[in-house]
Amino acid sequence: MTFLSATLTRVKPSPTIAVTTKAQELKAAGRDVIGLGAGEPDFDTPQNIKDAAVAAIAAGKTKYTAPDGIIELKQAICAKLLRDNELSYETNQVSVGTGGKQILYNALMATLNPGDEVLIPAPYWVSYPDMVLLAGGEPVFAPATADANYKLSAEQLEAAITPKTKWFIFNSPSNPTGAGYTHDELKALTDVLVRHPHVWIMTDDMYEHLNYDDFEFATPAQVEPSLYDRTLTCNGVSKAYAMTGWRIGYAAGPKALIDAMRKIQSQSTSNPCTISQWAAVEALNGPQDFLAENNKVFVRRRDLVVEMLSAIDGISCPVPEGAFYVYPSIEGLIGKKTPEGVVIENDEVFATQLLEHSGVAVVFGAAFGLSPNFRVSYATSDEALKEACTRIQAFCASLT
Repeated sequence: MTFLSATLTRVKPSPTIAVTTKAQELKAAGRDVIGLGAGEPDFDTPQNIKDAAVAAIAAGKTKYTAPDGIIELKQAICAKLLRDNELSYETNQVSVGTGGKQILYNALMATLNPGDEVLIPAPYWVSYPDMVLLAGGEPVFAPATADANYKLSAEQLEAAITPKTKWFIFNSPSNPTGAGYTHDELKALTDVLVRHPHVWIMTDDMYEHLNYDDFEFATPAQVEPSLYDRTLTCNGVSKAYAMTGWRIGYAAGPKALIDAMRKIQSQSTSNPCTISQWAAVEALNGPQDFLAENNKVFVRRRDLVVEMLSAIDGISCPVPEGAFYVYPSIEGLIGKKTPEGVVIENDEVFATQLLEHSGVAVVFGAAFGLSPNFRVSYATSDEALKEACTRIQAFCASLT
């Protein structure tokens, strides 16, 4: 009998965290490394949000709260969902967790039984499948290819649904591709879901406010109100508000599901950090003008990275609608060799050799369920991005 749970054999560590950790270790050892693996804005948390946290500490708001969040934050979330998404919720339909990841995990733990399937478009955020596996379910993948800008079609969704499908996880704009679904593209998907009443929808809207050019964000229950009663709309303050370390995510959905998620959280972590909750109240209720200013910076960085990577023979790089990632294909580089004779057999070898030769850390596409690709996070300085892309160009030029 082994000591560790057999459940652990079903999951693997997060590849994105592994890449970031490796880059940090190499930097500590004196290597000149540019890390493009972390999905974390380099902007500081806005001052008004930091001030709200300091004020909460000064006011002694440092005690336990309700397991899934203070009423003031739930009210702010309800106001945000009505203001931004035309969705009306009561505070007893809202759950606040320690980051978006916990919200998704709580929902899966509260609903999945052995044999239940969770349909996940690929490429996907690395944690979706492993959270499903930890919760006892079975992830099922529906690939969305580069020629469709990494977006799932209604026909592909229809074909992937089975009688065992319990959840459909939907993420737009997407990690890792930055692909965003237009209202019409999303309506095509929701039309399919209306025909399958046994399928629930879990939307990961974490990159909602990070959208560019003329792209307009929409979320499934907004596009198709008849799905309201079987949709869990998930979001958080991490990305748009540059609050990754504050660890606040939230979801709104049917009361029975929220009650079940609260039960799990009450016996696991209990309440999210009180100070972070008060900071999140200010984030949602306070000035939002900085979002547009930050997005201007992200658009400039996106365009820089897309232009420099698209100039490489063997790489194609679609222009994303949102988030802060690009997901270039390296199909034209597969089979080539490094100067030392190492064959680029797949995207993991490519990423490993790129880090070794050029000191640029990216995440290989297989981690996101679609190859041969790699993910670049452009949530870092223009200077670092230009240097990193110059190094990638040189590395690719050295392949024969």
